[in-house]
Amino acid sequence: MPDRPLRLLVITYYWPPSGGAGVQRSLKFVKHLPTLGVEPTVITVDPEHGAYPVLDHSLAAEIPSSVRVIRTGTSEPFGSYKKLTGRQQIPYGGFANESKTSLVQRAFKFVRGNLFIPDARRGWNAHALQAVADLVAQGEQFDAILTSSPPHSSQLIGLELKRRYGWRWLADLRDPWTDIYYKAELNQTAPARWLDARYERQVLEQADIVLTTSADTKRLFLGKSGKLQAAKFHVLPNGYDESDFQLPSCPPTDALLLTHTGTISETYHIELLLSAVAECRRRHPEVPLRLRFVGKVADGVQRQLTAIGLNDATELLPFVPHDESVGYLLRSTVLLMAIPDVAHNFGILPGKVFEYLAANKPIICVGPTGSDADNLLQECGAGRAWPYDAYEDMLEYLETLVAQWQVNPNLDLPALSHTRYSRRSLTEQLVKLLR
Repeated sequence: MPDRPLRLLVITYYWPPSGGAGVQRSLKFVKHLPTLGVEPTVITVDPEHGAYPVLDHSLAAEIPSSVRVIRTGTSEPFGSYKKLTGRQQIPYGGFANESKTSLVQRAFKFVRGNLFIPDARRGWNAHALQAVADLVAQGEQFDAILTSSPPHSSQLIGLELKRRYGWRWLADLRDPWTDIYYKAELNQTAPARWLDARYERQVLEQADIVLTTSADTKRLFLGKSGKLQAAKFHVLPNGYDESDFQLPSCPPTDALLLTHTGTISETYHIELLLSAVAECRRRHPEVPLRLRFVGKVADGVQRQLTAIGLNDATELLPFVPHDESVGYLLRSTVLLMAIPDVAHNFGILPGKVFEYLAANKPIICVGPTGSDADNLLQECGAGRAWPYDAYEDMLEYLETLVAQWQVNPNLDLPALSHTRYSRRSLTEQLVKLLR
């Protein structure tokens, strides 16, 4: 590799002002790359035309002024979706904000699963490829390209750029592809499943490096083709940015506050945890045990809160900018997370878990024992995953927390061994792979 800064082309659909979890990984890589000898150029969609489930304009401040960002048009079906459904919000990943009974929405899922392969944002690909062609026509060259997904259709851009220009290609897959947990809801026909799997296999075989966010997801991808060599697969998890955690932790002194941030739906099966919270409140009325959810909470989960009698102890807040979300973590006693009860969930490692770790709070996780999330929490001494049906164990642990809180309302943990998951440290690992 040359002594000059490496020139990296970053292809990512999600980019500020897009909010949510999907934008964080590419944004944080690009934030730290210029200080590590890499000159990134970002190609993304114009927000006036893109389909973002949530917006967070505050994230624009994270983009270094030296980074060139090229925004393109796109051709996607979400305008028609809004007109047909009468909804202004487009689907979240996993359709957590979607009605399970609407005939129109079920029809849209079928169309999306069978006519838009691998996904409905594929209409952006031609625009992104033209933007790259324009750069090449102006005499520009790049040492490598990084394609980030979902949407996995973005990986087909990398596939075509590899064919056209032969550049070194890093395919960064934040989630499984054909094994993603909501795939069954798309009702794909056999030809659609075949084509989707073919695209996935071509990307995995032809990329020079494949990045995954968890060991189990790497295992899933390695099983897709006999031609794949384990050496080109690298686990580069999500992380936390140290600059996001400059404010001091300030857990409340007037309540034992359990906070969950992000999207949560019925598939996360936290009903027994909620029951344990309700029972713990009944047993210890002298301790103000409270819940706070920041983000999208599915209607079914809200109904569970009502049925269990936790409405008066629960605060529901909508999606907030990322810096505000971090603030809610720091102003909590304990943090809640859950892994959806779906196929291949052992490899689901939500990006927020690393920010939870950086907040140095006890973490209660509902999910499979022995999963990547469970292993991470135990490795860092922050908590563990409780199986979905472990009501008695969860109740016992809550009572332990209540007893500790009565002695000292600050349950913050000692400094955890999570520094290797800082975004800068992870970007340093990415640069080593680039070189």
